[in-house]
Order: sequence, then structure tokens, then C-alpha cells
Amino acid sequence: MAAPPSDEVAAALGPVLARRFGSPGEVRGLQRLTAGGTKATWAFDWAAPGAPPLPLILQQTAARGAVAGSVPKLSGPQEAALMQAARAAGTPAPVVEAVLRPEDGLGEGYVTGRVAGETLGRRILRDEAFAAARGRMAAQCGEILATIHRTPTAGLTFLQVLTPAQELEAYCALLDGCGVRHAALDHAVAWIGRHLPKPVPPALVHADFRTGNLVVGPEGVRCVLDWEIARIGDPMQDLGVLCMRTWRFGGPGEVGGFGAREALYAAYESASGQRVDPLRVRFWEAFANLKWAIACARRGSQKRSDGRAASLELAAIGRRMEEPLWDFLNLVAPPEVMT
Repeated sequence: MAAPPSDEVAAALGPVLARRFGSPGEVRGLQRLTAGGTKATWAFDWAAPGAPPLPLILQQTAARGAVAGSVPKLSGPQEAALMQAARAAGTPAPVVEAVLRPEDGLGEGYVTGRVAGETLGRRILRDEAFAAARGRMAAQCGEILATIHRTPTAGLTFLQVLTPAQELEAYCALLDGCGVRHAALDHAVAWIGRHLPKPVPPALVHADFRTGNLVVGPEGVRCVLDWEIARIGDPMQDLGVLCMRTWRFGGPGEVGGFGAREALYAAYESASGQRVDPLRVRFWEAFANLKWAIACARRGSQKRSDGRAASLELAAIGRRMEEPLWDFLNLVAPPEVMT
């Protein structure tokens, strides 16, 4: 996502934060953290007279919203409202300080508190500073997911409700739209269609709960980021995404690269009072691999107006489509999953 120069962003941010905190101040140290994608993320400090600098994050999001029957993609105000609801229910979501208005001149988005910690998967899984955290994180994730899944959703009317069959239909539409054909993709789509689980009582689903979207400190998980594709559906979906091999970043643990399924499942059951069905989690893990393969295919197939690849980075992501497909094939091979 293209973003204006930092001096323009800083000038526009000043009135937003003065409105929020009730007094003038200064935006200091504004730094762009991401270079592309669907969000522009900035870190900065808000310095008001007589107060210590407040570390904050600005996220500028593309204008969008949920469309019935499509893959969810929340707008900035919707994502902010969801994070507020999740935090009120006990989830360590970012603290929303301000939601951008049209007159602010910054597009859609929001300002949140900045949580210190690490998000890079390879550092979390390898650095000695996080050794103790790695031993706790599977259980912490189980407890956090249980909290997310019991978040009241009555006021979150913008969230889509998707059954497993509707999920498959929405992602197949994305695949059809990019025009990529591959025998393994066809096989994966057919397998998912034959093994759709029976509906269960739906709950709030983060849908991208994984290593890389967690802020981690030496004590473990501090914050859950990136709520933009949340939906209402099968809660076991979140456990499946967390166990994907792609998001283990080379770590040995089946849960996020850092932990064991047994620890995740036990903590989730204790916190939620609901039994975890390992085969159902495996289904959603397999489906998550198909979704990521489709996402890679879509990125890799993007073109410029002259027909050339949109970028080398996107082309490289497209080439990685075969990795989640290989993981999918390995997941569905065991006899207990094929029944």
C-alpha cells in the first residue's frame, strides 16, 4: 500500500492525537515499519507537555469491508471495533487510541498503543532471550484462543458468518479469479469438499492466529495482532492455522514452531470447557494450507498493465505455492484423516 511522506503523515497525525488526548503535542520518531501489502504501518511517540512520550502505532488500511459470500476483509473502523471488543473480553489485543476520520486526511485506519516485543518468527524460535517463552507459549495460545472464542459478537454485525462449505466456496472463487490451475490444487479442493465437518456452534474466529502475528516477550505472548480477516465460524479453525508448518518458521514444535499440540489442546480445553477434536483441527490445518496455496497463487499471478509480473517479491511468493500443497498432501495421507 502506497503511503505519503513521513512529514505529511506526522503533520496530519498531530490534530488526531490532540483530539484524542485533549491537548496539543508532538509526533516524534515517525518510522514506516512495512513497505507494502494492504496496510501501511508506522511507529512513533506522542509527546505532550508534562507527560512522558507515549509509544503508538498508526495503521493505514485500504478502504474495504465485508461482502457477503466473499473472503472477509475488515475495514479500518471495523478492525478497530473488533480489537476493542476482543480486549474487553480479556484478549491481549492492541489498545485502540483513535479511529481515523475522513477529515483527518490519512485515509482509513486507526492508532493503537505500541507493545514492546518481538514478532519475527525466526527470532522468537531461535534467540536465547525467548527460550523460557517458548516453553509457555503453546499453553498461553490455548488460553488466549479460548478467550477469543467466547468474545460476545452481538454488536459486531459486520462480521461474516461462514460455515465450512461457505469457506470453501469463497476461497474457490478467489482461485477461479486468478486463473491458476494445478493438479495438486484441484486435488486439495476436492478433498476438502469431501471432508467438510458437520457445523458446530459458531464463535469469533481470528483466522490468522499464528507466529508472526503475536508480540512476544521473555515471559511469552504479550499481544495478538492482525484481526483484519476475522469471521464467525468454527473455532477449531484457529487451532489449525496455528499448527501449520509454514508458520513454524523452521522450529521443531508442531504448534507455531515452539510447542506441542498436547499443551495447546489441554490449555484450550481447561480454559474453554470445550473438548478439542484433533481430527477436526487437522481438517482446518489442511484447509489452511489450501488457503495459503491459493493466496500464493493469487499473488504470483498479479500483473502490471503491460502484462509483466507485478513485482519480483510477488512472483517469489507465487513460487511458494508448492510448499503448502506439499504440507497438505502430507497431512491428508494418514489413514485416520482419510476416513
